[in-house]
Amino acid sequence: MASLMQGREYPSRKGGLGETARGRGGVQTPVPELLLGPPPSLPATQPAPSSPGPGLPINQDVLLMQKGMLLRKVRSKSWKKLRYFRLQDDGMTVWHARQAGGNAKPSFSISDVETVREGHESELLRSLAEEFPLEQGFTIVFHGRRSNLDLVASSVEEAQIWMQGLHHLVDFVTSMDQKERLDQWLSDWFQRGDKNQDGRMCFPEVQRLLHLMNVEMDQEYALRLFQEADASQSGTLEGEEFVEFYKALTKRPEVQEVFENFSADGQKLTLLEFVDFLREEQNEGERASDLALELIDRYEPSESGKVRHVLSLDGFLSYLCSKDGDIFNPARLPIHQDMTQPLTHYYINSSHNTYLVGDQLCGQSSVEGYIRALKRGCRCVEVDIWDGPSGEPIVYHGHTLTSRIPFKDVVATVAQYAFQTSDYPVILSLENHCSWEQQQVTAQHLTEILGEQLLSTTLDGLLPTQLPSPEELRRKILVKGKKLQTLEEDLEEEEEEVLESELEGQQEAEPEPGAQFESEPLELSPRSKDKKKDKVVMCPLFCSPICCQIMVQAPISKPESVLCPKQKSKPVMCPALSALVVYLKSVPFHSFAHSREHYRFYETSSFSETKAKSLIKEAGNEFVQHNAWQLSRVYPSGLRTDSSNYNPQELWNVGCQMVAMNVQTAGLEMDIYDGLFRQNGGCGYVLKPDFLRDALSSFHPERPISPFKAQTLLIQVISGQQLPKEDMTKERAIVDPLVRVEIFGVRPDTARQETSHVENNGFNPYWGQTLCFRVLVPDLALLRFVVEDYNWKTRNDFIGQYTLPWTCMQEGYRHIHLLSKDGTSLHPASIFVHICTRGELEGDES
Repeated sequence: MASLMQGREYPSRKGGLGETARGRGGVQTPVPELLLGPPPSLPATQPAPSSPGPGLPINQDVLLMQKGMLLRKVRSKSWKKLRYFRLQDDGMTVWHARQAGGNAKPSFSISDVETVREGHESELLRSLAEEFPLEQGFTIVFHGRRSNLDLVASSVEEAQIWMQGLHHLVDFVTSMDQKERLDQWLSDWFQRGDKNQDGRMCFPEVQRLLHLMNVEMDQEYALRLFQEADASQSGTLEGEEFVEFYKALTKRPEVQEVFENFSADGQKLTLLEFVDFLREEQNEGERASDLALELIDRYEPSESGKVRHVLSLDGFLSYLCSKDGDIFNPARLPIHQDMTQPLTHYYINSSHNTYLVGDQLCGQSSVEGYIRALKRGCRCVEVDIWDGPSGEPIVYHGHTLTSRIPFKDVVATVAQYAFQTSDYPVILSLENHCSWEQQQVTAQHLTEILGEQLLSTTLDGLLPTQLPSPEELRRKILVKGKKLQTLEEDLEEEEEEVLESELEGQQEAEPEPGAQFESEPLELSPRSKDKKKDKVVMCPLFCSPICCQIMVQAPISKPESVLCPKQKSKPVMCPALSALVVYLKSVPFHSFAHSREHYRFYETSSFSETKAKSLIKEAGNEFVQHNAWQLSRVYPSGLRTDSSNYNPQELWNVGCQMVAMNVQTAGLEMDIYDGLFRQNGGCGYVLKPDFLRDALSSFHPERPISPFKAQTLLIQVISGQQLPKEDMTKERAIVDPLVRVEIFGVRPDTARQETSHVENNGFNPYWGQTLCFRVLVPDLALLRFVVEDYNWKTRNDFIGQYTLPWTCMQEGYRHIHLLSKDGTSLHPASIFVHICTRGELEGDES
């Protein structure tokens, strides 16, 4: 045992933590009474096969699911196979086999399930309605980007058993608190380690489990911990004995040392001691006194401690592992920003080719793309509309092999899911490729299906001088697209129609000779005034719809003399569809000077990522000023046929509002995107910094200068907890983790640094290394923490990450709870860090 120990330097009260000792393979030396998380618990014995898992309330549907059932798994119209599904004894995992008693393998965990839908809500099951009654089908929807699981039961009753049972289990998991989640996590490991499923674990099973948990430990030391936990001296570990073994594995000496630095007796933190910690280390300032009382009441497990206003070791760790101890400031999680400013002042969560759930050439088009985008907070979704069969428009990526879906299904899906995640407005970005007739059908579907949700005129019927705010547009769906004429002309026509209607009504009822109807001319904002712009002229009404054309030409003195065949024409535009475009008229971009001279605030331009990046380099400040008064949408290059993404940060740096992403593709770029929109309630709107909302701003992202004060960021990466393996099938492999911190912002701020790797320890690795960054424009910076498995032969394997805005970061000792490549929680995997920032003085160059 002595050979495992090395010297450890513990944290000073003001300087974070130094180096630390590790056992062989990086396993930390046990220090009494401090665990990786709040103390877990398990039942004294494992549940019998017919009973639910730990803590799960008995439910008849769950019991029937544990007996198992034959269900038909449906992947496509041609792939429909019977499989035997069974909820395991733990009540938390579902396995499947080709038949009852067959070789089973894991299908999914209850914690992976987001929701369960009825059969009629599934595109695939609806297409098979003649073969299988929809009432017998249901769909399991998973968190992240995992494909849905469509299942068909043998009867309506069996389908109801699984739907109700799964809903019950998902609700149970969702309502778990921090300790219950850890208990369940521990129970899952017990089930995994108990290879023969006899409810107890012998030492060889424990050794196998240690490898599964990413622990490389000396056999003699492991045996000693095993024997100490085996209170019954049976040679096996049962429920509570396994918990004691886990406690021995999960000591947190680095956290205990922080605790003892502020505790006079090493046993508790008095109220004043805890206030000192919050003020000095956590940078809580004046609110530290009130906050200390709240946190003790929230996290101290003993009632006597709460009464005495003291915090025990377990309470201290509970706080550090909670949302209050998280690196992300909990005050920034709910909607907290001013939502009453014009739309141009916000970053807007936007999706590109939303209908695609795969690549851009042969991928599947599905309404599921809209459901996932809207539920993750997207507020601008794209719809490519083309002529379809039977007079019904379809949605797909034109001139490719991507599949096609009816436009009306897309609209119905948007109507259903638009405001489930956020009440703030949804923008339908229409790419219209339809004939005149099918445009009429498009307008009809939008009007009839969306109803009151659709914004079809200005909010008050008057001409605005700026775009409305997200708050004013709550629960409204806006159409973005091409438009026949200006908003001013639309409103003038509407006013004329109202006056004519009133005049006719009065003439029919009781004509009054000499009655006059006057209206004041509409007052335009400086950018709203028409400066001899090209005029849009429609064909005469007697022209058949199929040859109806819209001509763009210079103003003429006699519009009635225009003849359709003689004019240079553009694709047909239906007035009914044009009228639905109110605040978001699409116009081509020529130059920033042209936009200032000719365009109005409600007109918006789209840029390819290549064009936008070129403009940033050529005229970064003009781009910033442009985005202060007009909306911009940026979309991925057409060369990204694999649905890959670009870095959105460069576009945010100049204030581009709608930076559209292929949200179906996980990776670094989507980590950055999700990181920005994680704040403000995940509502899909984030207020831009003030220097990006000023039409006279002098800011240039390539050359940021005063008034920005540079900040120095010190990040001490201390330790990691329960890091998962990238490949769980490799039982003997243990990860060699390292942590990389990446900064994304203006070009001079973009940087990355990493720790050294810890060999053979993914369970509780210790780094104790400090990384230093200098950041010029903190308001635009995002931080990404990445944990990787070091591999000297090839590229490192990804383990987990977490990304957040600088403005949402909390200082002090913080846990960072890791997310998977897909953006889902890797609970309880985390890293423990100390964050410190300081502003630089005038003239500082260091």
